[in-house]
Amino acid sequence: MKKIAFFSIPAHGHTNPMLPVAAELVKRGNTVRFYSFDEFGDRIKKTGAEFISCTPYLPEVNEEQMARLMSVSQTEMTIQDIRTTLNMNDFFEAEFKTFQPDVVYTDAVCFWGKLNAWKHHVPMVCSTSTFAFNQLSSKYMKQSRAEIKDMLLGLPKISRELKTLRPYGYEVKSALALVQNDNQTDTNVYTSRRFQPYAESFTSHYNFVGPSVFSELLPQKEKQRPLIYISLGTVINDRPDFYQKCIAALKDMDADVIISRGQYMDEKKLGVLPDNIKTYVRVDQLEVLSRADVFITHCGMNSVSESLYMATPMALYPQTAEQFAVARRAEEIGAGVMLADDSAEGIKRTVEQLLHDRQYAHAAGECSDDFRSCSGAKGAADFIENAPHTCDDVDPIAEMNKVNKLWRIVFPIIATGTGVLLGTQISWPLGITVGIALGVLSYPLNTCVQKLRYNAVIKKLKKKQ
Repeated sequence: MKKIAFFSIPAHGHTNPMLPVAAELVKRGNTVRFYSFDEFGDRIKKTGAEFISCTPYLPEVNEEQMARLMSVSQTEMTIQDIRTTLNMNDFFEAEFKTFQPDVVYTDAVCFWGKLNAWKHHVPMVCSTSTFAFNQLSSKYMKQSRAEIKDMLLGLPKISRELKTLRPYGYEVKSALALVQNDNQTDTNVYTSRRFQPYAESFTSHYNFVGPSVFSELLPQKEKQRPLIYISLGTVINDRPDFYQKCIAALKDMDADVIISRGQYMDEKKLGVLPDNIKTYVRVDQLEVLSRADVFITHCGMNSVSESLYMATPMALYPQTAEQFAVARRAEEIGAGVMLADDSAEGIKRTVEQLLHDRQYAHAAGECSDDFRSCSGAKGAADFIENAPHTCDDVDPIAEMNKVNKLWRIVFPIIATGTGVLLGTQISWPLGITVGIALGVLSYPLNTCVQKLRYNAVIKKLKKKQ
C-alpha cells in the first residue's frame, strides 16, 4: 500500500474528476491525503481520503484582482498560483517530511503540487481535467483578442513573480514549463483516445481513462416531452442577459427547461419565469443530463464529458480558448452545434436543430459507448499505484521538432542565397523582393514540412503496431 498526496486548485472542474480516483485508491487500502480547500472538504471526506485545508494560505486579493480572476485572466491566475505556492512553502516543507508520500497526484495546473513534487524528488502523476495539450492539440484553442492581450502584457509580470520562487528551492524556467506537460510526464487524462485531438502524438506516459464520474446512471431519454438543460459552469456564470435570451427562446416550446444558474446570480434578475422553465443554484448535473435531450453549455471539459457520457447532444457556447478547443472537438464528432448566434432566435433555431436531427443524438450515443468502455477511475488508480512509468515509445513531437531545428538553420541560408543569386545575376530589386517573400513564406512552409514529417512518423509507428 502507498501513501499518496493529492493536490488541486480551488476549482470544481479540476477537483471533481479526482474524487472518484481518490475513493478507488482508498478502497484498495492506500493512504490518501488530499490537499484542497474548504469548499470541497465534505466531498473529499466522503471518498475516505484525509482532507487537509489549504484555504488559510490563499493570498488576499483586492476587487480588481478578483475581477480579473472571475474573467479567467491567465496572467492573474498564474500570479496568484505562484503567490499561493510561496505562502504554502513552510507548510509543505513540514508535510513532506512527516507524511513522506510515495506518489504525488496533482492537477496539471496546480503549481504547488508540481513544484513540491519536483523539489522533494517524489514521483509525480498529473491529473489533466481537459484535453492533453501539446503544440499540435493546442491548435484547437481559439484565443480571443482580450486573452492574447492579457497574455502578452502579463509576461513581464509573470517573469518577475517566477523569480521569487528560486530562493525557496523551486527551479522553474517559465510558466509554460509549469502548465504544459511533455511526453515524459506521467499523466492521467479524463477523456478517451478517440475524443482526444491528435491522440497519436502522445506517448504511453499518457493514460486516457475516460471521464471520471461516480454515477452509475444510464441515459434515460424516454419521456412525454423533451428536456433542455442550460448551464454556464461555476466560474463565468453571472450572465442574466444570456439566460433571459434562453428563456425568451424556449418559453413557448413544448419542452421542459432546467437552468443551473450558479451561486453568484440572483434569480430575481430573470423576472417571472414561464411554467415550463425552472432555475436552481445547482443541480445533480449527471442525473439531469441522463434525462436531457439538449444541453446548452459553456463547454468546460467536465460538462461536455458528462453530457457525452449521458448521450446528450449540445449547443456549444464556449467562453475561453480552452473551452473553444473542447467545443470544436465535440462539433467534429457530430455531437454538437456551435451557438454562433446567441440571440433568442438563434438559440431557438439551434435547439430545434438538435432536437429534430437525430444524427446529433446518435453521435452523442456513440461517444457515450466509447467513454463507458474506458478504464475510468480504476485505470487512473492503477496508473498512480504503479508510478513512475518508463516507456521506449518514439516521441512523435520530438521527431517533428527535429525538422524544425534543421529548418531554422537551412531555410535562412536558402532564402539569403536565392536573393543574392538573383540580385547578382538579374537585378537586386528582384533579389531583395524574392528574399523577403521567402522570409514571409518561412512559417507556412515550415508548418507544412513539420506536418509531412509528423505524418511519416505516425505512419511508421502504425506499421510497427
